[in-house]
Amino acid sequence: MRTLLSSGLRFKHQYMPDQIQTLGVAGRLFPEIVTGEKTSTIRWGEARIVPGLLRFISDKNSSQTIEVEVFRCTDMPLSEAASFVGKANEWPDQIMLEGMREHYPDIQLSSVVQVIEFQNT
Repeated sequence: MRTLLSSGLRFKHQYMPDQIQTLGVAGRLFPEIVTGEKTSTIRWGEARIVPGLLRFISDKNSSQTIEVEVFRCTDMPLSEAASFVGKANEWPDQIMLEGMREHYPDIQLSSVVQVIEFQNT
């Protein structure tokens, strides 16, 4: 077991260096990851991601993949996520909630999400 830090909290996670984490991503967002324009993702109720390598797989075309380096994972209420990633002006609460409900119909502003920050390798 390896202790990893995430948002100031310590937790235990089974770390397998030969395995890579994977997440699907909306096909329309995939090009923004490739160009480095998109450097974070907000997830709710999905597999926990930890710092390290992560492979994004396009939901539009599963042969489109890119590996990134996750450097921070932070849990917070959805209502705080836009400000945390520097998008508060672009994503006021109602816009954020509508956008997230496209993927997670039952999510609320009070729902605790995982903000995953990454950079291209």
